[in-house]
Amino acid sequence: MEPDLFTAAAEERQEKEPSSSPLAVRMRPRTLDEVVGQRHLLKPGSPLRRLVGEASGPAGPSSVLLWGPPGTGKTTLAYVVSKATDARFVELSAITAGVKEVRAVIDGARRASGGYDKETVLFLDEIHRFSKAQQDSLLPAVENRWVTLIAATTENPYFSVISPLLSRSLLLTLEPLTDDDVRGLLRRALTDERGLKGAVTLPEETEDHLLRIAGGDARRALTALEAAAGAALDKGESEIALTTLEETVDRAAVKYDRDGDQHYDVASALIKSIRGSDVDAALHYLARMIEAGEDPRFIARRLMISASEDIGLADPNALPIAVAAAQAVAMIGFPEAALTLSHATIALALAPKSNAATTAIGAALEDVRKGLAGPVPAHLRDSHYKGATKLGHGQGYVYPHDLPEGIAAQQYAPDALKDREYYEPTRHGAEARYADAVEWTRKNLGRKRS
Repeated sequence: MEPDLFTAAAEERQEKEPSSSPLAVRMRPRTLDEVVGQRHLLKPGSPLRRLVGEASGPAGPSSVLLWGPPGTGKTTLAYVVSKATDARFVELSAITAGVKEVRAVIDGARRASGGYDKETVLFLDEIHRFSKAQQDSLLPAVENRWVTLIAATTENPYFSVISPLLSRSLLLTLEPLTDDDVRGLLRRALTDERGLKGAVTLPEETEDHLLRIAGGDARRALTALEAAAGAALDKGESEIALTTLEETVDRAAVKYDRDGDQHYDVASALIKSIRGSDVDAALHYLARMIEAGEDPRFIARRLMISASEDIGLADPNALPIAVAAAQAVAMIGFPEAALTLSHATIALALAPKSNAATTAIGAALEDVRKGLAGPVPAHLRDSHYKGATKLGHGQGYVYPHDLPEGIAAQQYAPDALKDREYYEPTRHGAEARYADAVEWTRKNLGRKRS
């Protein structure tokens, strides 16, 4: 809402006494050029550049929906717009505001536009918390451009924002900050006059742990840095030791090199624990990878491989679970992705195991690499083109669906491999029924045991 006397006084105090504000607030960029990351949204002529008045012409600025994980800069971008634009800027949070507050802003915007020729920019945080009716109240103002809306959400707007509002706004997707983005922000905060002014230094090992804690969240990184810096200064130290950071944030530094042996050793231990059906050990290694800031997509890929390599048809649901987990992880990211990865890890660890699919394709590949192939039997060859009949292609082929039992006792493999058997199913879990099916079909195909 519009700032009142007390809000204005608080803001004036923050300007006079910067240290009264959290470090994350003090280090907010003042211009779009100071924004960390999101380069794809800050190109010349972009909607955000137009919102701060960097473009002119008959086309006015568009309303935008900012979608991205926490700490990627949605509120920061709105703050930069508020400082850079000549328009009247109003901020609301969907957590505390309702239709009444929205209508008050719209009425004020219409008065400002008609009486003072002043445009209004409305920043609405957490728009996904608004009900359909509350979002509907924004439509006339956005459509008639009584306000230019900047709405922020961490939820997928295609599910959480009504279609009419989506169609009247530009959807801008914010990407998770990289370690380099957050590292640059931390180093700026250490030396900047608005930040810690060089009062402390940050050794490499402490910085690495801080980056793992942050998980791509700039606000979390700066909050932890401020707390650790305060603890170090209280001890009379000018360097933030790793032990000080661990004590401050109550998180031990996990010994894990994402580009070295630990990366592969822990990943290997996770998969081998799943293969060995030790759900508790598997969860331990999963937790180590999560806590160390491992890419959740890497973990999800390993689980998909495990589902086929070590479980296969003993539990046909294992692979769909792993694939669904990978898709969910790609959509939500950490910290919520930890729940999805735990779900999949537990399901895979407790599933019955079979490596029959793995050994089957391995044996088939080995034969092909040895040169055991040979021509495709004539009756299986393509017979749909002109002249195929003259070559004898397709002649003698028996269509299985024409037979009562749906299986035709004819040769399918090349001559050199006609009696080869690659798939040897176990009797574990659901694969038992595949074992019965294989035995029955091979018998009805008239195959001889190799």
